[in-house]
Amino acid sequence: MQVTPTAIPDVKLIEPRIFGDARGFFFESYNRRSLAAAGIAAEFVQDNHSRSHRRVLRGLHYQIQHPQGKLVRVSAGAVFDVAVDLRRASPTFGRHVAVELSAENKKMLWIPPGFAHGLLVISEQADFLYKTTDYWYADHERTLLWNDPALAIRWPLTEAPILNARDAAGTALAAAEAYR
Repeated sequence: MQVTPTAIPDVKLIEPRIFGDARGFFFESYNRRSLAAAGIAAEFVQDNHSRSHRRVLRGLHYQIQHPQGKLVRVSAGAVFDVAVDLRRASPTFGRHVAVELSAENKKMLWIPPGFAHGLLVISEQADFLYKTTDYWYADHERTLLWNDPALAIRWPLTEAPILNARDAAGTALAAAEAYR
């Protein structure tokens, strides 16, 4: 497993070692020992799976209390995945990391607690899998406005995304609750 820091060093790109032959492939999608050796010593409490269609944009979500670290990957299709630093004391506060995750490239992203997370489906359909370090608490969930100019996220869109009402009405970074 190769773990590489991104432009925001706490967010890490994970590239598993793929063993492939005529039958298909095998890789470890989670290995606690390998990740801990790379500085990701997270204990996961919940696994989630979502399926979405092209142009569906989910996020940017975070929990102001019970912040969640997330280990994310795609098992079918492809997404444009985004993590936004919401730690006020961080030198990268308000900056983001964006990567393409797909079933084909098998890359994963570690997003530590203190970040908002979102994704845009760029294939016909995508299955998105993620582990979290804390449980989901609806009362503490917040949504950062996906298209806030202050974030300068260059979403790969040629037409409007498909959003739910909560995501369409997200809060701009300037007014958002953030972590200390």
